[in-house]
Amino acid sequence: MVDVEESFNLKAVLVSFKQCLNEKDEVLLDPYLAGWKGLVRFLHSLGAVFSFVAKDAAAKLQTMERLRSGPQGAHYASLQSMVAFELGGGQVDLARRSRHPDSGCRTVLRLHRALRWLQLFLEGLSAGPEDASAAALCADAYGASLAAHHPWIVRQAVAVATYTLPSRKAFLEAMNVGPPEQALQVLAEALPFIERVYSVSQKLYADHALLDLP
Repeated sequence: MVDVEESFNLKAVLVSFKQCLNEKDEVLLDPYLAGWKGLVRFLHSLGAVFSFVAKDAAAKLQTMERLRSGPQGAHYASLQSMVAFELGGGQVDLARRSRHPDSGCRTVLRLHRALRWLQLFLEGLSAGPEDASAAALCADAYGASLAAHHPWIVRQAVAVATYTLPSRKAFLEAMNVGPPEQALQVLAEALPFIERVYSVSQKLYADHALLDLP
């Protein structure tokens, strides 16, 4: 279970994503899921704006933890072994969501898409000017990532809700790693690892034509 009451800490997320890739450039699912648990806490810190994303991500994490601890758990040690196992066993609905709605491939794809939004938003917080609007940064990141996968009514709700977000400085303070200047340093260290994990995962899904799973 994801403990949403535990505070978000950027350093803990950094440690997890540092451990995600092994020497073969395989995405190890245990640290990937651990990193995502930290990101769910970050999503909850955004308040109601992205509570639906946080709840969906938490549910996806629980699905993956069940697969990882189940009788076939060894096949879910890495993203690569999971894809090979599920595709080889015909456990992925490629055309329509029917027999295998909770396949690991489909479940991680939803996390993968949300990771892109978080990566872009954190990049905006890191690189933006001191007086940058967190609402604008969040909206831009959402528009370049998750928006394409959400219906119109959700996109409109997000567009309205982002204006309630706190300032960029407040977000940096919420990273729980010290003053904003220190948070920026940790962000600069964390983002390349998150981007690398995203890129390796994106290529794997693209190579197997899995980016548009229903």
